[in-house]
Amino acid sequence: MLLLGIETSCDDTATAVVRDGRTVLANVSTNQDAFHAKYGGIVPEIASRRHVALLSAAVDDALGRAELNLADVDGIAVTAGPGLIGSLVVGVAAAKALAFAAGKPLYAVNHLHGHIFAAFLDADGEPEYPFLALLVSGGHSQLVDVGSPTDMRVIGKTRDDAAGEAFDKTARLFGLPFPGGPALERLAAAGDPRAVKFPRYRADPGMLDMSFSGIKTSVRHFLEHDRGATPLADVAASFQAAVVDVLIDRVERALGMRRYRAIVLSGGVAANGPLQAAFRAAGAKHATPALIPHRRYCTDNAAMIAAAADRRGAPARADALTLGADPNLPF
Repeated sequence: MLLLGIETSCDDTATAVVRDGRTVLANVSTNQDAFHAKYGGIVPEIASRRHVALLSAAVDDALGRAELNLADVDGIAVTAGPGLIGSLVVGVAAAKALAFAAGKPLYAVNHLHGHIFAAFLDADGEPEYPFLALLVSGGHSQLVDVGSPTDMRVIGKTRDDAAGEAFDKTARLFGLPFPGGPALERLAAAGDPRAVKFPRYRADPGMLDMSFSGIKTSVRHFLEHDRGATPLADVAASFQAAVVDVLIDRVERALGMRRYRAIVLSGGVAANGPLQAAFRAAGAKHATPALIPHRRYCTDNAAMIAAAADRRGAPARADALTLGADPNLPF
């Protein structure tokens, strides 16, 4: 099955063509970093207007790279939520118009489901069910029990900031440019992760929830009192280590509660090198295969949306005339 994917949940205008939920024939993505950098974060109105300007050309580009016409695809998959409402509306409206005009099935995909199935793209193998997914991004940090493509249950989540949000906010404390997460990782690469002992949120036994606001606040207080005595790279590396420790602790707790056939790391923060290394080590420790998407599929992309639609099938089918965008779409 050939699916055209459309993803506009935030500030990346993305389209893709995917065969059988696995083989990516085209993957087009345009970020808006240059338009948001001077504000230190994403401005929703700017994001939605850029999607309007770019999406039509992005669809044509993806179909052209796949050497296909719209009539050749078997359906259209689009992110219906969660995300920024203005951005979502642009993608959903475009997908509805294309599906209606071409007489193609329309699939409404939860953005978070897409991240989970990113690990299936261009991969040598696929995780066996049930598997445990650690989804970490700028807006979400969740542990998901995946029993099947249509049986997914959140078993742990952040109680405040998401891990990616904590990275971005801490990067601003360091005076790093937007987007902050990658910049902080580059700075931390030259630092000592043991230099500063930042606190880790320790949940009660049997609990899998996470918290990152305390780590971020500790960094702010440390910088105020340290006054530059400690190299900034050491502070960044220590902060990064604290976040990774919390995430891996919850993965290991979950592995102790149920036997999973694999663990999957997904979301934008999944591109972080130290997190990837710790995640693979946790898998090896528990004799459980650890799968991580290719870096190009960690951040928001349309290929993962097509992959999720292919896997979920009928439950994702939507009416091309009535589908609406939902910024708070539940998992």
